[in-house]
Amino acid sequence: MAQRRSPAVPYGAPVLAISFLACVATGLELSVNNHAADFTLSTELGPPISLSCLVHNSSQAEELLWYRGNGQVGLKDGNKVNISNICISPVNESDNGVTFTCKLARDKSVQVSVILDVQFPPRLSGEETLHVEEDKDVTLTCNSKSNPQARPAWYKDNHSLTLQQNRHELYQSSEVFRLSIRRVQKSDNGTYTCVVESPLGNGTRDFHLIVEDKKPVFPKEAIIAAVVVVTITILFGIVARKDKLFKVW
Repeated sequence: MAQRRSPAVPYGAPVLAISFLACVATGLELSVNNHAADFTLSTELGPPISLSCLVHNSSQAEELLWYRGNGQVGLKDGNKVNISNICISPVNESDNGVTFTCKLARDKSVQVSVILDVQFPPRLSGEETLHVEEDKDVTLTCNSKSNPQARPAWYKDNHSLTLQQNRHELYQSSEVFRLSIRRVQKSDNGTYTCVVESPLGNGTRDFHLIVEDKKPVFPKEAIIAAVVVVTITILFGIVARKDKLFKVW
């Protein structure tokens, strides 16, 4: 009776298997500022901030990469292996919401990201003086940048603005506050103030609305009628004097 043999096991296979399991068990990890998972870092304008990326469970030299959004950050040679630091200085408004990511060079799926939450008080802008004819529409636009988002209010001549239905309309987004006035009147003349409030402070901006007299409308209909009358008169004159004109010719 034939004797069954077990399949031959390649030499060294047990060693490879053990090494693989050891690699899985001690898988490489990264941390940024002692955070092993993605996190949000709150900061303020001005002072620099440092981000430090560190390799864990490494048995060899591992190269690190840094990204700002989708763009790679240039690193010096001595700032790439097993530990890498970057500095954002000075911190400004454009850094708000930006993601910085540290990745393992040989396996970019190993990564940790940090989102910057840059907080700053309201900064307002917008056209300060507006001229508009009576009975025309006008819009006052107050641009506001702040983090956290500010809460707006409108005032007229240092008093709370009384909104009139079908005449006033408010629009609000994260960075734009608009006040629209339909068919402005002389009584709409004055200084309108955009006031925004946030936990970090308030911001104000004045808008001077000057309502001008209506410009006289050019009477197109009257001009057309006059041209028609003059044309007809000239034609009648030509017809009345046609005999004399023929004699001349």
